[in-house]
Amino acid sequence: MPMDERKLDVLRAIVEDYVATQEPVGSKALVERHNLRVSSATVRNDMAVLEEEGYIRQPHTSAGRVPTDKGYRLFVDKLSRIKPMSPAEKRAIQRFLDGSVDLDDVVHRSVRLLAQLTRQVAVVQYPSLTRSAVRHLELIAVSTTRIMLVMITDTGRVEQRLCELPGPTDDESIMALRRQINEKLVGKKLVDTPTLVQALVEEVRFDLRPAMISLSTVLLETLVERGEERLALAGTVNLTRSALDFPGSLMPILEAIEEEVVLLKLIGESDSSSMVRVLIGDENEFVDLRSTSVVSTGYGPGTTAVGGLGVLGPTRMDYPGTMATVRAVARYVGEILAQNSQN
Repeated sequence: MPMDERKLDVLRAIVEDYVATQEPVGSKALVERHNLRVSSATVRNDMAVLEEEGYIRQPHTSAGRVPTDKGYRLFVDKLSRIKPMSPAEKRAIQRFLDGSVDLDDVVHRSVRLLAQLTRQVAVVQYPSLTRSAVRHLELIAVSTTRIMLVMITDTGRVEQRLCELPGPTDDESIMALRRQINEKLVGKKLVDTPTLVQALVEEVRFDLRPAMISLSTVLLETLVERGEERLALAGTVNLTRSALDFPGSLMPILEAIEEEVVLLKLIGESDSSSMVRVLIGDENEFVDLRSTSVVSTGYGPGTTAVGGLGVLGPTRMDYPGTMATVRAVARYVGEILAQNSQN
């Protein structure tokens, strides 16, 4: 049965008060602090219904109520309004990120900024190689039989590998190899490159074929056989701000967020840079993180996400403010990547 507007207003007030004060909320305080236009008795009745339906609960030590995961979920889905960021806040984010000099700097500035603005644990995934395209490939002679292959993606990520050549190779031959691989691979998505690399071996002139065979192995390692995705983490100390949010030990949570595979699962799965995802408490598949909530989104140049970013904190979270901050930082990071890809 759909819930009436008055009970929704009561739930919204309970969530907002509890997030702000960390104290269980009573009916008298709600009537005094919020313009509910009803008596304390009516609010008590509404709270009894909300409790019966699992949206709030009564801690055993208090006459007040606190939201449950189900209550937070209804609040996020129906009741919260994403807080618009002030022009000053937007300018501060833009100034902070505009000062970045390369992709590493963008990622580390972004993760620090998210942790500072939300006072939560912040995570930023480097642009995923699976979603990137080749921007440039450089070959640098280290010796007559060894070259350094440097790949730069359209998202600014840089990968480099050493390649041992089968014999001495002069500068003119290296230039010819460089020209051929760039003509074949620049602009292509990394996931589409294996067949193109194979074609390079067949198309190169005969005297360069042994070198191209060696180079193709390293190209495939760089383009296809990717290592683990990279992440940046900041603000772990923020978990210790409130022991009441985590009545048990913090250790399982700290251990979980040290696992990159866990963090990637939490923030790296968004295909869209326009949607903010919220996982609350028991919705989390990782048991050790079920006392936390995660707010995340994708980021990228345009609407296609090339990576994810987000924050993790207690379920008693300022969801509207956190969602606005995560969305704003993601948007600015996407704009920086778009500018860099055009330079």
